[in-house]
Amino acid sequence: MSARAANTIRARPTRRTFLQTCALGAAAFGSGRAIDRASGTAGLPSSTLTDKQADKSRVVIARDPGLRGSGTSLDSDRLLKLLDRAIQSFYGADSPLDAWKRVVRPGECVGLKINCLAGRGASTTVKLVEAVIERLQQAGITNIVVWDRLNSDLESAGFRAGSSRPGVQFIGNDTAGYEDGLAIHGSVGSLLSRTLTRTCDAVISLPVLKDHGIAGMTFALKNFFGAIHNPNKYHLTVGDPYVADVNMLPAIRQKIRLHIGDATAVQYEGGPSFLPQWSWRFNGLVVGTDPVALDYVGWQLIEQKRASEGMKSLAALNRAPNYIATAADSGHRLGTNDPKRIERLEI
Repeated sequence: MSARAANTIRARPTRRTFLQTCALGAAAFGSGRAIDRASGTAGLPSSTLTDKQADKSRVVIARDPGLRGSGTSLDSDRLLKLLDRAIQSFYGADSPLDAWKRVVRPGECVGLKINCLAGRGASTTVKLVEAVIERLQQAGITNIVVWDRLNSDLESAGFRAGSSRPGVQFIGNDTAGYEDGLAIHGSVGSLLSRTLTRTCDAVISLPVLKDHGIAGMTFALKNFFGAIHNPNKYHLTVGDPYVADVNMLPAIRQKIRLHIGDATAVQYEGGPSFLPQWSWRFNGLVVGTDPVALDYVGWQLIEQKRASEGMKSLAALNRAPNYIATAADSGHRLGTNDPKRIERLEI
């Protein structure tokens, strides 16, 4: 152990069946709010939850103004400490290791779903992934898969696609391939990544908070467009209802244990590409188990930054991420977008 570690599908449906399913899903959309996921509940029975936890979705925003020191690169030690603080605070645990043991169990294969489409500058940072790997291994996880859409995406973000080391491998969906049969919910019908369906027992999502010129913004929910073979089909109408429907697919909904949002640099305009003139050194992480609450909080952060820069809101530009409300409605119940039911903890 290093000194730093010591310191702390089914059969393919017919076209008629698919269209019937889409029609039924579209009819189910409503305006009701969801019963949110309780904060800090991964791997815990509901009987262990406090009344406060059961009533609200906790979102932890952890920041460190000195995360980059006097330079531009992230300080690995400070980032690890920031991760520790965020995870421990989210779970209310006695130590970071105790918190991680509530997320994963020894013997599981844990997938880290990253976002690498934009390349360096607006993708999940390598140093954050390394920090998560370090803590997972200390929690007894010996099989970790870091994955995203394409090997070329991983390479452009600074990861070595196809590489492996004891207990860790880095792969794109083009290596493992996709399932043969469509997974369907509502408006979507997609082939799912075999890394997700066959390799991973549990998934920790590491999305990047950023503006998106077509879908309004991208964060926790939209990160799983990287788990399907045809995300290009689902950007119409600012991603609504497609983003919500993708997250209803059972393999996605059932395997995600935690979201650790990379907000070390937030692209508040011009996304999803990296454009340095609109990159905000937020120097933070946004952590939670409710992806709808995370997206709502992330959306507000982007809007606040845009307002401070004298820029129009996403709504004024006709690209508000309305899929967040759809994900919370009575037809989805993926979480809550009601600020009164979100416990926002800034540390």
